[in-house]
Amino acid sequence: MTTTATGVVVAGHGVASGRASDSPFAAGTIALQAPHFAARGLDLSPFVMATVNLDLAPLRLVLEEPRWTFADVDWTDVHPPETFSFVGCAVTRGDERVEGLVYVPHPETKPMHHQPATIVELLLPRLPGLAAGEVLELEVARGQARLGRAG
Repeated sequence: MTTTATGVVVAGHGVASGRASDSPFAAGTIALQAPHFAARGLDLSPFVMATVNLDLAPLRLVLEEPRWTFADVDWTDVHPPETFSFVGCAVTRGDERVEGLVYVPHPETKPMHHQPATIVELLLPRLPGLAAGEVLELEVARGQARLGRAG
């Protein structure tokens, strides 16, 4: 098991950012959830209110002791409350390294828009020009999570 891996940026559902035309969350889920996380002690203001989806195949994220886990976050009336965990991370893009968070909606409480097991959702500061197909190196905080084989 490792705490670093290289992954490829892939297009997501467009729900976290609010870009999906068929989403019931026009503002984007991250922007709607952020005040609930802030009330529990996690400030997402340093990050873009959208996720970067990184495919780590053949690896997947395995939670150990996330920095934050919030159960029963009642952020919408569209579905029941959800549980979320956040893991500290760093992303390297060429010579640039930024600090961020791995955003983990727990699948057992997430009613829709599931991701394949090899995709992690990242909350990061703005990375100008970032596009699908780019390769990034991800390092997750030791003890909070690890990267193991999918399947």
